[in-house]
Amino acid sequence: MGRSEDRPGAPEGRQGSGSGGLDVRLRGVVCRHGRLEAVRGVELEVAAGERIALTGTNGSGKTTLLRAVLGLHRRFEGEILVGGRGCRSAAEWAWRRRACGWIPQRPAAGRFPLLAGELLASSGAPAEAAVAAGRLGVGGLADRPVGSLSGGQLQRMHLARAVGCVAAGAGVLLADEPTAALDFAGQEEAAEVLTSLPVTLLVVTHDRAMAARCDRTLEMAAGRLREVS
Repeated sequence: MGRSEDRPGAPEGRQGSGSGGLDVRLRGVVCRHGRLEAVRGVELEVAAGERIALTGTNGSGKTTLLRAVLGLHRRFEGEILVGGRGCRSAAEWAWRRRACGWIPQRPAAGRFPLLAGELLASSGAPAEAAVAAGRLGVGGLADRPVGSLSGGQLQRMHLARAVGCVAAGAGVLLADEPTAALDFAGQEEAAEVLTSLPVTLLVVTHDRAMAARCDRTLEMAAGRLREVS
């Protein structure tokens, strides 16, 4: 067992009352793709357990911002803190990967035949992820390669994996269009699952029902962030 400060569930940082999760703070964050400035001076404070919807047109910087919080876009200016901790060293990067769950917009099947069950196991809490997969109607697909799943099935698998990540101790969940490949009933189900988890949620979405379940809605335009509601 590692020291308590090294576990995602017990870092320094501002904790919300009555909710799980970790606080997230962005100060003057700038992200670039080559010469293109995709995120421009973003300032944001998210309380532990708060649910934030990020809206805006394609190409406005939403996905880049989530990837920067997650640690996948590491070349940025400014400061990104999760639970009071930065992400500049290898040790901090490893901690950030455990502290943050991730639902990508376009899940990659990979070059190797990854099985759906192996995807669930990578959450860190395979039993909980498998239970969630069953509830989402994809529990019987664990032995199938992820590349053979439909878009909706794969999205449900990633949602179930996210449940496992939270069960394993993730304090933040970052989700990029998690309902895009689902029908109306599936969108409602996914929104219910995501907003009921004891975690801080940042979700990129064009789904008004998903946004309505969040505490705040923020809009990105040309890399800048503003609060809508």
